[in-house]
Amino acid sequence: MARTVARLSDGSRITDYISLGVIAKTFPLAVIDEALKRTGKASIRNRDLPAHVVVYYVIALVLFMQFSYREVLRCLLEGIHWLMSPGSVIRVTGKSGISQARSRLGFEPIRNIHDEIVKPIALESTKGAWYRHWRLTSLDGSTMDIADEKENNHAFGRPPSKRGESAYPQIRFVSLVENGTHVLFGTRMGVYRTWEPALAEETLTFLKEGMLCLADRNFYNFELWSKAHTRADLLWRVKKNLRLPCEKVLPDGSYLSTVYGSEKDRRHTRNGVVVRVIEYILHGVPDAEPLYRLLTTITDSEEAPATELAALYHERWEIETALDELKTHLRGPRIVLRSKTPDLVKQEFYGLLLAHFAIRGLMHEAALSENVDPDTLSFVHAVRVIRRKMSRFPSIPPSGEKGIS
Repeated sequence: MARTVARLSDGSRITDYISLGVIAKTFPLAVIDEALKRTGKASIRNRDLPAHVVVYYVIALVLFMQFSYREVLRCLLEGIHWLMSPGSVIRVTGKSGISQARSRLGFEPIRNIHDEIVKPIALESTKGAWYRHWRLTSLDGSTMDIADEKENNHAFGRPPSKRGESAYPQIRFVSLVENGTHVLFGTRMGVYRTWEPALAEETLTFLKEGMLCLADRNFYNFELWSKAHTRADLLWRVKKNLRLPCEKVLPDGSYLSTVYGSEKDRRHTRNGVVVRVIEYILHGVPDAEPLYRLLTTITDSEEAPATELAALYHERWEIETALDELKTHLRGPRIVLRSKTPDLVKQEFYGLLLAHFAIRGLMHEAALSENVDPDTLSFVHAVRVIRRKMSRFPSIPPSGEKGIS
């Protein structure tokens, strides 16, 4: 008996039925549509790959960086196999069509979604996310290799090496991380030669009251500190040559001082910012430096004793772990961002951040259900589970009244 291919109802397209698992759960269609409208990128006419599908595809792309563009799209569309007759083959748009669809979308909607949704997620019950009543966050920057294309090299540049230049162009980025959940948020990227504190200036606008932000000494300058301390409490390391005269010794051995933006202001004692200074030595620790100096906006030594803050500062390394998750375990070792144009590099980079957030959100839910610290869960295992399960989630038409949830 002859078989006929099952058909969708009039007005539906096969690309409206996609299996998205935790991606769609984390980034609901309503949010995607709103971001597309705000950036003027919503699809005006029907296409094989409408804008909202491309957004989900960009996120899925970084979950399967070892696979071709078409194979990633095939994986994304596998959830509609039940619509087809046995042995039928799903038609997947070619590489050229995928590139055109991504170019139409651009990077603005992806960054818009990132800024809207990617935020700290720890609850009061989340283990390891708090110091007293403060939500712990850290600030740091890194670089990432991108495809060795003429346009990318011209737009972003590449680091020097002993033989002239490195093998790949690079982007530079700065992020905040919620220490307890490893959620990277407020991320901003730039060309390789961008000064990290310049990127941090915009990143720090994502700080909120009730946070305690940790940062290394490379980030301190008076202007950045002055802007950041109006948004949250800070605990930053500073260089040993920064002038910090002791103005008042506190009971725990720390002391109050004042920092200024210029020598002229210092001479006239104007426009200064009062800080608390904590100095300590790590005895018996290999490779420890002779002296560590921390500045904090918490001037009450009883509210946050110096010994506790000194120990707390070293939790700043949580962001190193989060960056390693992003660059090694999710992207893959020795794998570069594969987009061949600057605009698509930015798109792919923010898609990488969205995928990391979706995974970390799932891990946070699992940690809460088991009442454990999210740090005890394996990020690598979570990535493998999501990759394995993504195409097996039930298909839900995103045009439904409630969207995908």
